[in-house]
Amino acid sequence: MIRFQNELPFSKLESFRGAIIHAFKDKDVLFHNHLDKEGFRYAYPMIQYKRIRKKAAILCIEAGTEAVGKLFLDSDLMLNIAGKEEAFVVEGITAYKYLIQIWETRFVYRIRRWLALNQENYGQFQQLESVAEKSAFLENVLKANILSFAKGLDIFFDRQVECKITRLGDPAVMQYKGVKMTVFDAEFITNVSIPDYVGLGKGASLGYGVTVRKKEKTTQNR
Repeated sequence: MIRFQNELPFSKLESFRGAIIHAFKDKDVLFHNHLDKEGFRYAYPMIQYKRIRKKAAILCIEAGTEAVGKLFLDSDLMLNIAGKEEAFVVEGITAYKYLIQIWETRFVYRIRRWLALNQENYGQFQQLESVAEKSAFLENVLKANILSFAKGLDIFFDRQVECKITRLGDPAVMQYKGVKMTVFDAEFITNVSIPDYVGLGKGASLGYGVTVRKKEKTTQNR
């Protein structure tokens, strides 16, 4: 995780990503997920742009940790954010290993600005009438997001992933790549260990679906 001293509004995250990509001489695909001939790299993003405690940050996973070294070789970190030049100053760099697997313990997480609904499942969700039906629907989406995250890291579980939403905030509407989309803040319990600040679901590379563990609220199987 690379954390910067610079404060950054959430609405400027896409500009922040564009400025980082523009700063590179070597346009590594992991920074932008665009392929010259095939369009997009549809795998889980190994470099994710975040706003943490109001400040800009870059989360690097696996191959992304090696690719991000080019940032300091290629750029003076004078970035153009939405037409304004700004010198970005590194506040800190944190590196750690994390074991992602299914445990007997269940963990409690918060997820913010979760893009749970896409063009295909939005209509299905809107047709559901009860809170229980909607919660079950979103739990299945979240479980799929967790499995997709693990698959992107070549991790395949030999047991069933459990996922229970314990708190669901009111839906909000945000602009994602120029399109109005519904986002949720929620809390959930799962038996999968998930690193802090990784993104789940759509928009993971742009600060959506940021997941943080509530360490003080860990519960045990009975």
